[in-house]
Amino acid sequence: MNAKRHTLLMKLKRNIILDYFSVFITNLNMQSSIWVLYLAYCGLNLAQIGLLEGIYHATGILFEIPSGAVADLLGRKRSMVLSRICIAASCIIMLFSRSFGLFALSFIIQALGNNFNSGSEEALVYDSMKYIGREEQYMGIYGRLNIILEVSQGIATVAGGILAEYSYFWCYGACVIIALLSLLPVLLMTEAPFDRQGNKRIGIGELVTSHFRESFRILQSDVRIFKIILYYSVIFAAQTLLFFYSQQYFYSLGYNKIRISLILLIMGAASCLGAFISDKIYPRYRKKVVFAASAVIAVSMICYGFENAALSAAALSVAGFCNSILYPVQSDSLNQLIPSDQRATLISVNSMFFSVAMILMFPAVGMMADHWGLTKVLAAMGAMVLLFAVVCTVVETGRSRRNQ
Repeated sequence: MNAKRHTLLMKLKRNIILDYFSVFITNLNMQSSIWVLYLAYCGLNLAQIGLLEGIYHATGILFEIPSGAVADLLGRKRSMVLSRICIAASCIIMLFSRSFGLFALSFIIQALGNNFNSGSEEALVYDSMKYIGREEQYMGIYGRLNIILEVSQGIATVAGGILAEYSYFWCYGACVIIALLSLLPVLLMTEAPFDRQGNKRIGIGELVTSHFRESFRILQSDVRIFKIILYYSVIFAAQTLLFFYSQQYFYSLGYNKIRISLILLIMGAASCLGAFISDKIYPRYRKKVVFAASAVIAVSMICYGFENAALSAAALSVAGFCNSILYPVQSDSLNQLIPSDQRATLISVNSMFFSVAMILMFPAVGMMADHWGLTKVLAAMGAMVLLFAVVCTVVETGRSRRNQ
């Protein structure tokens, strides 16, 4: 092995450690546990809050695939740098906004920031491991990244609740500083080599067109990719909806921001455990784990219909546990089917499907909750998600038996 290649291998191995730091700092995102309460404090109703979340995900749909192309064609590291800058700008706008229009602008910029990171970070880490011959360890690495993410979010949840109880200004001010600090590990990363199929020899317009055409060709030609993306988008959207609306749910039961943050912290601890055991139980039970975890998330939403704080807090924690089990499973399943030069773009397609699910579910729940109450709507949504999981599992099981 020559010195140049050895140096590159060492830098690519370092990418994994740097990504641990990057994930930790980035997810010290204190606004995640209080933004629904903050918008309600600023005078918005649940329908308006749901609409803002819809705007966020509509932006994701418009820019998710182009941002994935930026990562594949211009570099994953540059895309991640743009992401951190956008997140900081979004927090600044959120801090000083008092109108729906400015809140919408903040959500749009935040969506752009997440678009630039979505697929880019995952693709950089996976291709780094592939280049050094460790891609078979990816699921374990992804599980550890999820643990770090949950620990970081747990710290942020408590800190955000405490700061917001005294001042929303300090909470969002801290978010700006954290977004800027998260640039440091990204700047130290090394771009992983990946096959661009001679892309530098053609024009940028033709390059982008060809890139998208090939990505969608792969999506259409392999039904397994489409099914994985569709199924998990609905399940993950349901869990995300439950997490965010839980802020308002527990607040309506008389809980203050600190107590709410402690409930979310317990959920974060359960999520850490789920991420830790995911790569240990999935190889043994496979599809049974996927269905069981999905069904538990749906039943957890149904539990909110009883309007019992203790039961709902326990249900939220169990749902977080199951959700974290599923994340590494979906990521590993997709990455095994995706070619390297379309990896970031097709991972972005996955995020786009999630955004579609959120656009359909989040504003609808907000509007219905203003009329019929949040608890009833969450319970009804849980019943529909459970039916979706059952139908998908029955169809897939029947198809597998016919193919045997």
